[in-house]
Amino acid sequence: MTRSLVIAPQWIGDAVMTEPLLRRLHARGEQITVGALPWVAPVYRAMPQVAEVIEFPFAHGGLQWRARQRLARQIDGQFDVAYLCPNSLKSALLPFLARIPQRIGYLGEARVGLLTHRLKNPPKGQRPPMVAFYSALSGDAHVANDRPRLQLNAADVDAALADLGLQRGAYCVLAPGAEYGPAKRWPTRHFAALAAQQDLPVVLLGAAKEADVCDEIARSGTPQRIVNLAGKTSLTQALSVISATQFMVTNDSGLMHVAAGFGVRQVAIFGSSSPLHTPPLNDHAQVLWLKTDAAYQPPLDCAPCFERVCPLGHTRCLNDITPARVLQQLQPALA
Repeated sequence: MTRSLVIAPQWIGDAVMTEPLLRRLHARGEQITVGALPWVAPVYRAMPQVAEVIEFPFAHGGLQWRARQRLARQIDGQFDVAYLCPNSLKSALLPFLARIPQRIGYLGEARVGLLTHRLKNPPKGQRPPMVAFYSALSGDAHVANDRPRLQLNAADVDAALADLGLQRGAYCVLAPGAEYGPAKRWPTRHFAALAAQQDLPVVLLGAAKEADVCDEIARSGTPQRIVNLAGKTSLTQALSVISATQFMVTNDSGLMHVAAGFGVRQVAIFGSSSPLHTPPLNDHAQVLWLKTDAAYQPPLDCAPCFERVCPLGHTRCLNDITPARVLQQLQPALA
């Protein structure tokens, strides 16, 4: 059996989008270990094909050479092949230092000598959707934009929900954050208006840095009907909450991809980014993007700009998506 080490991306959404790659490797008999940073490791524990998850003792920034050397000595001789999902130089160091015979990744950041099998990195304008981009590391001749699949133990989910005072399927989730910047965030006032129109209890999810935004939304409604969990859950708990929700509304974010992985009904709101590149791959997903709305005038010729902050100062791509429009997209879930 081929013993495979997959070096995971550092973002939650990207981690979800690597699942079809892992499914391909598992289907051909490879035993998969994933090396991941602690804040994305729980995503891989929701992938049944992963035999083991190694949490890397690394932080953002810096080469952290000694830590990589120590870990390389520990895993030396344990793997036959490494698949590198990130394009960075430092992500290629561990497999090289651990003397893994085959090291497969895309060219980038002067790491030619660290890889044994090198894929050409497509220009930004020609890069395929990210699921296909990662799946190509398998070397298969034909890769598709397969739907990522996440799975949790039902008893573990019920236990997590009980700890949070929630009941399976008896709430909806709003996730108003987006790590990249405000040009990807639907306005807080719109989220608040949407929350106020729900008959179900509303659960707000997000990181600690999004607590203020979620507090503002929570203050706009009745405390009995809005449960603000921003910054109060682990990612493992958040996965359980998302997996059991009746529906979810998000920006283009990591939690959007988590919802897609669990196949929950969702509305995904896009502004500065493009659903052509990182869509929620879910049969129950509805995408709102004014760029492709022929009725919206004047047309959004500026989209997608992929900027953190709107360079034109108006952020029409998000401000002009009304709560009523989102509510209309939710009708199948509400029914």
